[in-house]
Amino acid sequence: MSFPIPPWLNQYRASANSFLSEYEPLILLIAPLFSLLIARILQSIFLVIHERGLKATIISFVMTAIKLVPGVKKYIDSEKQKIVDKLQGSSNRDGWRTELPKSGLGDNVLVQMRDEKQKDVTWQGKCSGTVYIGGNENEGHFSLINEACSMFAHTNPLHLSVFPSVVRFEAEVVAMTAAILGSKEKASGGQICGNMTSGGTESILLAVKSSRDYMKAKKGITKPEMIIPVSAHSAYDKAAQYFKIKLWRVPVDKEFRADVKATKRYINKNTIMELGDLASSYQICFHVDLCLGGFVLPFARKLGYPVPPFDFTVQGVTSISVDVHKYGLAPKGTSVVLYRNREIRKKKKSYSLYLQKKGYHSYEVLMTYIHCIHMIVTEWTGGLYVSPTIAGSRAGGLIAGAWAAMISLGSEGYLENTKEIMEASKRIQKGIQDIPELFVIGRPDMSIIAFGSDVVDIFEVNDILSSKGWHLNALQRPNSVHICVTLQHVPVVQIFLKDLRDSVQTVKENPGPVNGGFAPIYGAAGKMPDRVMVQDLLVEFMDSSC
Repeated sequence: MSFPIPPWLNQYRASANSFLSEYEPLILLIAPLFSLLIARILQSIFLVIHERGLKATIISFVMTAIKLVPGVKKYIDSEKQKIVDKLQGSSNRDGWRTELPKSGLGDNVLVQMRDEKQKDVTWQGKCSGTVYIGGNENEGHFSLINEACSMFAHTNPLHLSVFPSVVRFEAEVVAMTAAILGSKEKASGGQICGNMTSGGTESILLAVKSSRDYMKAKKGITKPEMIIPVSAHSAYDKAAQYFKIKLWRVPVDKEFRADVKATKRYINKNTIMELGDLASSYQICFHVDLCLGGFVLPFARKLGYPVPPFDFTVQGVTSISVDVHKYGLAPKGTSVVLYRNREIRKKKKSYSLYLQKKGYHSYEVLMTYIHCIHMIVTEWTGGLYVSPTIAGSRAGGLIAGAWAAMISLGSEGYLENTKEIMEASKRIQKGIQDIPELFVIGRPDMSIIAFGSDVVDIFEVNDILSSKGWHLNALQRPNSVHICVTLQHVPVVQIFLKDLRDSVQTVKENPGPVNGGFAPIYGAAGKMPDRVMVQDLLVEFMDSSC
């Protein structure tokens, strides 16, 4: 049975055949393939622009073209190696072991370790951050932490039934940290839960992964995007790379604080994390990075300092990361990631329905729990396996050390420490403001003071300070230096300010790079338009360092 062809279709077919008859059959065969190739190229270009931005893409294209000029790439590689060599400094690897000794040293290994330790820099009171416990390593809180870690050095919380002591310690560290951040307040919902991790980066990674997985389950987001200020920690870049999340860094305001209006422009249907009120109104996730300030800001508020709340009493907050090994004065390698709610535990598929039945808003329920954060294997021949963090085995000694730190200090201890740190910070800030050539960047709320200069090269100032034994942090955009004030700095505030004044005067009278200093490197990196080149520089430095 045949169907009549409409006259208009016959007319269209005749016109098309007449038009195509003017071309060679080979051209007609190649044209669609060529069009498909062009479409794929354009798609790739648009994807690169979407990922890196138009400006960065154009700069990268231009720099790639320049490197094609004979001799240019060789010259760039040569200059890059010079910078890498300078970054490595005078590190001498002669005599470093590359294999096991034939005969073990036994107890004598401790003698060699003490000798090696003597080669470390004198960090007492001279480092920005780095070591947060006051005093020296042989007495007081230092000694207590060392003994606690040693006592539980053989333990591993992965084996719950073998080491119930460290399992309890971890649960209590999490609960106590949560209480500091508002878990006992009605506004928090009273369901805060979490885990200990190896540090702030892992805590942030877990919070981001949980947000991604939850938003996929709740909203069906398969191409997640995350919005953070340009000043946010690089751990978010790492999380974005690891978990395939598009990362948007938005400008900060004139005081270098997160710009809510600028942030709002980046929110779309794929956004999974953002600021409090925006997060709740758009039903997306909001993580607070308190890795540095989690054990200072809550106590500073109690002492009357004008510090806004950054805890679970704030609407929209769904997760918080807190480092116990910073101002919590615990051993290195201890952090906590906290989540607002422990209600969701069993079935990812029932999230939306479960939320509706329970009457929860999206900002009241955290986007992790069991299937979002826990790694579970049910079919392994080695048995059933579940792990709440990136690591499987974990150091029970570090958990015990964190517990010992918090229990030994108590609320009164943290309040006293915070008062000393905040007072020292204010004295340092005022001292910097009294140096005419310097200015404080932003409005420091806590114990980190960044400062720059329009008169002298701030990186040269930093190099002079380094020659005096100080180890501060060089920053960029804008070029500046910051000091993270700890208990180590409390007794040396005036010494630091004197050395800073003298360093500024030295650079003012004798401008120019210090032999062996890093000012030229930081200055050059800040001026390089091609950030891929800077990335390559850092990769080569890291590859040659280990």
